[in-house]
Amino acid sequence: MPVAETVHLLRLIDEGYSKPAWHGPNLRASVRGLSARDAAWRPAAGRHNIWEIVVHAAYWKYAVRCRLLGEKRDRFALSGRNWFVRSGSLGEKAWRADLKLLDEEHKKLREVVAKFAPSALGRPAPGHRGTASAQIAGIAFHDVYHAGQIQLLRRLHQARSRS
Repeated sequence: MPVAETVHLLRLIDEGYSKPAWHGPNLRASVRGLSARDAAWRPAAGRHNIWEIVVHAAYWKYAVRCRLLGEKRDRFALSGRNWFVRSGSLGEKAWRADLKLLDEEHKKLREVVAKFAPSALGRPAPGHRGTASAQIAGIAFHDVYHAGQIQLLRRLHQARSRS
């Protein structure tokens, strides 16, 4: 039975990130076809853009992986934590690099989840109150939440561009 839970958790994180799901576009599909300029568009001053959401999602995949492994969060690819300022001036190459970072962090998290001891899924993740299972499911929900947010930002940007 515990192995079935691992398979289920892997399915959850994959559906939230890149596999087809009934709920609509997953995180990866929500950014498909966006240019750096479009990803950097802000709905208002002080609001996050799609690009920042992408890097934020990559960071939290990294953070959950660290929690599961009991590691400190001091080796993320970018300096800082949680939110990272991104603008169109960084260009297309930087946008593609950040999309690659998101893909890489998902792959690394998935590898850790696949190898995680099924007997440890119900125990608190090292250094955190929530269970390992809850952390893994939570990152899937995090991806779905931000996929919806990105879809709304895309539509708002399209509507404002037409007017």
